[in-house]
Amino acid sequence: MKRAPRVITYLESRGVTCALIGGVALGVHGIARATLDVDLLVADPAVLRRAFWPTQGPLRAPAIRRGDADDPLAGVARFARSQEPVDVLVGRGGWTREILARRQHVRLGRAAVPVVDRADLVLLKLFAGGPQDLLDVQLLLAADTGDLPGTVTARLHEAPPSVRRQWARMRRR
Repeated sequence: MKRAPRVITYLESRGVTCALIGGVALGVHGIARATLDVDLLVADPAVLRRAFWPTQGPLRAPAIRRGDADDPLAGVARFARSQEPVDVLVGRGGWTREILARRQHVRLGRAAVPVVDRADLVLLKLFAGGPQDLLDVQLLLAADTGDLPGTVTARLHEAPPSVRRQWARMRRR
């Protein structure tokens, strides 16, 4: 993981709170799964403006895609010019800010990087809702040594309705 710490450092230097999510976050929480990219969550839509990013150097010119009104994300800034693509995903709503406020910092190699906690990772995986995401939730729950279901349940009021419905379906199984 070489490019992601540079992206994190740049975002934080510009006052943008971020955290690792996705497959890398799963690994931080003890669930090994292959992933082809690094996903970072932010709440600040400023990252979707070309002027936000430097015009020279390794972070210049990410591909930017804005979400439409029906998209669960406000957009994505993607750095894909290397073997380690980094996606900066811009979440919508107050629940994204709540998730980011609870992020933890962990040491990965030489860098201390922000990562969402287990319960918020479950919520984000439920939000994504794909088959692999739901399997990831099951793996996180199976590896839990505390009260992960209780923490997830306590945070459901912050999440979109689709997350609450997905959690209810999963708990019935």
